[in-house]
Parts: sequence; C-alpha cells; structure tokens
Amino acid sequence: MDLKNDLSRRRFVGGLSAAIGALGLGPTSELLARTPLRITPRLLDEIQQQQAQDYDSIARLNNNENCWGPPEAVVQAMTGALKYANRYGYPDPGLNAALLELHGIKKENLLFGSGSGEILDVVGATFLGTDKKVLSVEPTYGSVYSYATSIKSDAIKVPLLPDFNQDIPGLIKAAHRHYREIGFIYLCNPNNPTAKIVSSKDVKTLLDGIPEDVPVLIDEAYHHFVEDPSYSTSIPYVLEGRQVIVARTFSKIAALAGMRLGYAVAPPELITAMQNHSTGTLNVLARYAGAAALKDKAGEANIRQKTVALRKKAIAELEGMGYPVIPSDANFFMVSIKREVRPVIDEFRKKLIAVGRPFPPMNQYLRVSVGTEAEMQRFSKAFKEIFANPPASASAGAKGG
Repeated sequence: MDLKNDLSRRRFVGGLSAAIGALGLGPTSELLARTPLRITPRLLDEIQQQQAQDYDSIARLNNNENCWGPPEAVVQAMTGALKYANRYGYPDPGLNAALLELHGIKKENLLFGSGSGEILDVVGATFLGTDKKVLSVEPTYGSVYSYATSIKSDAIKVPLLPDFNQDIPGLIKAAHRHYREIGFIYLCNPNNPTAKIVSSKDVKTLLDGIPEDVPVLIDEAYHHFVEDPSYSTSIPYVLEGRQVIVARTFSKIAALAGMRLGYAVAPPELITAMQNHSTGTLNVLARYAGAAALKDKAGEANIRQKTVALRKKAIAELEGMGYPVIPSDANFFMVSIKREVRPVIDEFRKKLIAVGRPFPPMNQYLRVSVGTEAEMQRFSKAFKEIFANPPASASAGAKGG
C-alpha cells in the first residue's frame, strides 16, 4: 500500500466529514472554521474540488432562493451588459427610473445596496453604536443582530407570541421602556423564519404607538409571495415622511441572489445619513439585470404562481402526515417535526438535501425553502424515510424550546 496516498485519502475523507459535512452549504472558510482538522493547501484544494462536484447535486432548500434562476430576458440583459465590464461608466439601463416610477418616489428617497443585506448593515452602521441598540423579535432574520454584535452594540429581543405572530404591543412597550437606548426597530415582514406577515393594521399600530423619532426598518424581502389580503407594503409611510426605511431585494423572486442587488426607500434625511455608511456602487450586470427584471411582469407572475402552488402542495402533504405547518406567506415554510431539529438537518444532509438551520427557541421546527417540483419530491421522499418511526415526544402544536 502507498502510505502517502492512503494518508492523503484518509485526510481527505476526514476533511469532508468534518469540514464539509454540509456539502457546500456555506463558504469554505466557514466550514473549515468548524473543524479541528489541520488543513493543508492540498487538502483545501481537494475540498474545494469536491464542493464544486457536489454543488449541483444538492437540493438547496435552505436559503429561500429562487430555484428556477433568472428568466431569459434577464439573462440576455446581463449578457449584453458584459461588453461594459471594462468600463467605469456605461449607458443607464433605467433601473433608477423604473424604481422611482414603481414606488412613486423621488431619487432622494432611494439608496442602493449590494443586496438588501448591505442595506441592513448600513442601517446598523447609521443608527447603532455602543449606546444604541436594535429592537426586534426573536426569532427573526438575524443579520441586524449579528451586525450589532460586530460593532459592540446590542439587541433587545421580544419573544414571538404563542401563535408565532410578532408581538406588536410588546415592541411598543419595549420601545417606550428603552426609548433612549433604541437606535432603530427592525420588522421583517413577512418574517423569516416563520413566514408570517404583520398586517397593515398592526404595522400602523406599531408606528403610531412608538416615539415618532425612532426609525423603523421594515424588511420586505418576501413581499411578492404574500397572499393574505391584510398585508400591504409600508412604502406609503415613507411618502408620509414617517421615520420608516423599507428594504427590498432582487434576490428572491427576481432570482438575483448571486448578483447582490437591493435597495432602501426612506425619507431624504434618513437616506442622507445612510449614504455616509454605504458604498453606493453596483456592478454593471446587477444594474442591467434589475432593470430587466422589473420589466418582466409575466416572469415575475410565473415564479409567484409556481412557488405558491408548490408551497401549498408541500404543506398539505406534511399536514396530512400529522406534522403541523405555520401558515406561510413566503417562499418557505416551517414545519413542526416534534423532535430536535439539528439531527434531522443532518439526516437530510446525508440525502443531499439542504434544509434550514436551527432557529432557537423554535428548536423543534424545520424551515424549508420551496424548490422545484423535482426537489420537493426529493424532500417529501426523504421526509417520509427520516420520520418513518417518529418519536412520541412533543405535542404537535408545541413550540420547541
């Protein structure tokens, strides 16, 4: 036996087991940080090659992406824009004008970001600090919390209500109790990970109930998928001059997650403050893609229809098997699995299916993104296999804790 090759093989297998157990579910640097294995340049190269080989074989139901990819019109727009890749300047594809018309706003109400993730960070940089905190619910999209931690700020977290709705009275009460500490309030609507909306009535209750000078960041990343008629966008509050920042993204229904294109709509004075913390740059392909996506109403409607139909089908099947699902108005849902979620995530991983991470304290709920019909069939088959003998532990409707 070639000892050198055998050791290399063992190190490779061990590295894959420990470092890329997620099979490419995150950046290599994140995966390697989780393993005590000594990573040599050769092993790193082998791991990266394995990631590339496995990437397309995984049903990626973990990041709430658009599984179908950009429509042809958007691809053509990006392809045509490649000829400007060597230029600092290029013809205007009309992205700014399209958004101003869509929302009935002026240019001083608009700020672009590298995905809505940058917008959330910019809001954090603008309004937080060692003496200011973000106020929101738990669980919700954790980006604002992570950013607060990174700048040595902190968060005030209000638990969700028993029905998984965001506690609007609780947020109002906390806003008054901690008034001098609050940098801004964060409202993810629909909420991630629960996929539940905050009704337009409750949004108004929140805005009317808090001190009027407290900014409210409303993240509408998933608004395209909402069917509940009690929901509406909060952009009209910006036009009223309220201290509201609405974050939008092209990552979801427009399938441009990899292109990093998002924007904020806010009153001019908030936009001016945020500009001091923003790069203010977008790459040429993202601009052309965004402009084309806004024009493609038929493509947008098609993605919405397919997503909602597959979401309803998956939820009906799970509930038919006795696993309650939280009502969803997004391109994902949360199912009560009646056991701890971490081992279940690992079981799906072994079947080359990526599902959502844990969201404490909802430790017995699994978040699942809507994939293609074939991917959802793979998920259904794997779910039945994994839960062939479910343990009789937590009650069906209980919140994991």
